[in-house]
Amino acid sequence: MVLNLVSDRIVQGKIYPALAKHQAEPYTQLWREFEQHWPCTVPFRLQEYCEHHGVRLSISGPSDDWPANAFYPIGLGFFNFAIDYFELLPERVRTELQHGHIRILFYYHEGDNPVKIKKRLDELVANHRLPPHCYRFVSGNTAARDVKGFLYFADSELWYWHRNHATAPMAIHNRPREREFTALNRLHKSWRATAMADLLQHHVLDNSYWSYCESGEVVDEENPIEIDSFDNLRAVTETFLKSAPYYSDELNQTERNNHANHVNKYFSNSYCHIALETHFDADQSGGVLLSEKTFKPIKHGQMFFVVGPAGSLQTLRDLGYRTFDGILDNSYDYDPNNTRRWSKLRNAIVQAQSDLPTLFKRARADIEHNQRLFLELKTSRLNILLEQINEPY
Repeated sequence: MVLNLVSDRIVQGKIYPALAKHQAEPYTQLWREFEQHWPCTVPFRLQEYCEHHGVRLSISGPSDDWPANAFYPIGLGFFNFAIDYFELLPERVRTELQHGHIRILFYYHEGDNPVKIKKRLDELVANHRLPPHCYRFVSGNTAARDVKGFLYFADSELWYWHRNHATAPMAIHNRPREREFTALNRLHKSWRATAMADLLQHHVLDNSYWSYCESGEVVDEENPIEIDSFDNLRAVTETFLKSAPYYSDELNQTERNNHANHVNKYFSNSYCHIALETHFDADQSGGVLLSEKTFKPIKHGQMFFVVGPAGSLQTLRDLGYRTFDGILDNSYDYDPNNTRRWSKLRNAIVQAQSDLPTLFKRARADIEHNQRLFLELKTSRLNILLEQINEPY
């Protein structure tokens, strides 16, 4: 299956970020900074993935005849509801779109609620009197599976595969490890602070690598965990934040956000990773976003708990990964209530803490399976996505 893409500008073989005003050349630092400039459209990740995993794309440039059933790709750094993306289209693209010769392909790696995005895009389509099915939207949120014209793709799996590719996977060993858990937080979020403070007061972090690299406040409207459902947890969290930030390495924030960087001790010298995900409820969508935070311990050979939306572990199973069922208590993953889910998850972590070396040995076959699966080429995943994009709806 070939995906036909059209572009009004191609530089060094790369599709130039659609609608962008920012000027940059591929393979430079400026090329990585489109998200910082209005309208925050970014290099089209799917092109990069297909090149590295042996999947063919057909790309036509501004001087070519554009084939039928083609897509004009728009990579999104983040979806801005205030922007009229169709108004910004180049004249040729707008004309071809109005005549139904091409469609727009939005590609978005984040977990914003797909239902809200579709409502906004459909309003814009109607305002511009465009064909109602003139776009497809690829989302990093699993809720996209249930939205007409939307598709789910686990972008962060391939993003981390590529960005960390120069780092060899950590060898899986059974030697004693000095630390119990690794729990890292770069950015402040109210629910993350609540979770970390609760883990701290339950002594989970006493002999662990952990960080909380920003200070902040608890904002109830931004906290899907009902903090006052737990005795004294609000006071504990506020005390925790007053002394923030907490660091466990010598990196700066930019280096921590560079997925090419790797700190060996976090994986080779602790038994279990507590992956505090980007979302705990994924914008109230009922879906799941899995980021590089979860794929790091998968690549580098650890057990893990996922502090994320309900269904996070099931999403990993759907991708072929193993989640240590029967070894760790994963019942938390089935509870859609955010507060109960956190309580069950914290209890599962405390339970596991009692005998991590034994659990690690029992989980070794699953850990090895996960590492092998992650390292494989993702040709099949990409081909399935291209087929889905091309399907009529």
